[in-house]
Amino acid sequence: MIMKHIIFLAVGIAFGALAVATMLASGRQPEAGKDGEMKTKLTGPMISKTNYDVTPLTQERIDELAKKLTEEEARVLLRKGTEPAFCGNLLDNKKEGIYPCRLCGLPLFSSDSKFNSGTGWPSFFSPFDPLHVAEKKDTEYGMVRTEILCARCGGHLGHVFDDGPKPSGLRYCLNSASLTFVEKGTELPAESKPMTTEIAYFAAGCFWGVEDRFQQVPGVLDVVSGYMGGKTDKPTYKAICYENTGHAEAVKVVYDPAKVSYKDLLSIFFKVHDPTQMNRQGPDVGDQYRSAIFTASDSQAELAKTFIADQQKEGKWSVRKIVTQVAAAPTFFEAEEYHQDYHVKNGGHCAMPE
Repeated sequence: MIMKHIIFLAVGIAFGALAVATMLASGRQPEAGKDGEMKTKLTGPMISKTNYDVTPLTQERIDELAKKLTEEEARVLLRKGTEPAFCGNLLDNKKEGIYPCRLCGLPLFSSDSKFNSGTGWPSFFSPFDPLHVAEKKDTEYGMVRTEILCARCGGHLGHVFDDGPKPSGLRYCLNSASLTFVEKGTELPAESKPMTTEIAYFAAGCFWGVEDRFQQVPGVLDVVSGYMGGKTDKPTYKAICYENTGHAEAVKVVYDPAKVSYKDLLSIFFKVHDPTQMNRQGPDVGDQYRSAIFTASDSQAELAKTFIADQQKEGKWSVRKIVTQVAAAPTFFEAEEYHQDYHVKNGGHCAMPE
């Protein structure tokens, strides 16, 4: 624990600047966090709050999708064209529903935020999800404007201006050619449906290393470090270390059950730590480093208990008593930003248990 605190103090100040630099270098968009805060996602697929994969498509995939476009749609989406005012087929659409990207199908806007701006182009005061619409400075034609693009495929949508109605005060000015429309009550096409994901929670000692190991698993979409199982709300790292709050350092694992199963995650959990050590992992000592599985459903609880029983009967951990706690998942409190993606930011990996 002492060594971890020394490292924490040495690198804490640099984390913010490093995260911003990494984001700018990678060209990735910030991810919306809790309470409207923005955090930088540095690893794996980019998943929006509405559960869509907004990881930028490859040029090869974009070229394949572009084959279905009409000449006018290609002019607007791929070559940043603008359709004539009052000519778009979605300008006067007053039906309820969502407006996906014409190229890749990502939902971009909803009828809930559509309004009549009088400009001749479909207008909205907010996107379907902040992460679905990217922004870029546009200095063409002797003007400085903000271009808006589909965050997933990069297709040109239009521009955003600060003369819109409340609550945002923004006007997203769109080309109809950049959009499709799916009426409320109609099944969404496959490319416009959100992902099916599940969540698992694990505590296995220092969350830096646990997060790092799960981030490398195919089918795992996101891993967040945080605190669970304590007596206080919104704990801080300092509080769990020095104020006996009872929280464990834990990770929230968001995964695609079609690609990786909960049992697979349990197997990884038992590989990345020693489940026979009580309230410690290696040199890190304290109940915040305890071994625990916080289950999100009855089926997870049953699988976890069965898995532990099997491990106790035979295999690597059968010679010592497994002390892993299994409990229904309490509130997960996300840890401070400097704890997120620790090994991505700083390099290295934690050693696997002997």
